[in-house]
Amino acid sequence: MRVMGIDPGSNCTGLGIVEEIKGDLHAVHWSSVRTSPKQSFPERLKLIYDGLILAMEKFQPNVVAVEDIFYATNVKTVIKLGQTRGVALLAAVNCDIEVAEYSPLEVKQSVVGYGRADKNQVCDMVSTLLRLKEKPEPFDASDALAVAICHIHNAELQQKIKQAEG
Repeated sequence: MRVMGIDPGSNCTGLGIVEEIKGDLHAVHWSSVRTSPKQSFPERLKLIYDGLILAMEKFQPNVVAVEDIFYATNVKTVIKLGQTRGVALLAAVNCDIEVAEYSPLEVKQSVVGYGRADKNQVCDMVSTLLRLKEKPEPFDASDALAVAICHIHNAELQQKIKQAEG
């Protein structure tokens, strides 16, 4: 299974591709789509959409896992994040790729074992789980890899539940 994790952000959207082969996790790619505050917000959304489409076409994931909105007190920030998430979801659907969504708490719990882990802890565990020689940068990319790992762990659990019921 090949999963693209996406950590949406209007300034920097992280993406990470993780492949599971015979129970082993392998990082295929990680990067980010950076936008400029000088661009209009619609132009930034287009840049993010185009970057995600290119990555989906190049890496052909079976599933796209997108991190859900975190709690924020700034309404404008939440709205912009929601629009950025919408662009990520639209890109996956337009590429006919299955979509999964996970809260930041679920991602951290799955990867670190602690739902309140900070970005450094997530990055360290992602590096360990994927046996990377270098830490993935920026944090948006390591967070995206964490979202992909979370989906793989969740998919394995769902499969075991189905087997136990069957």
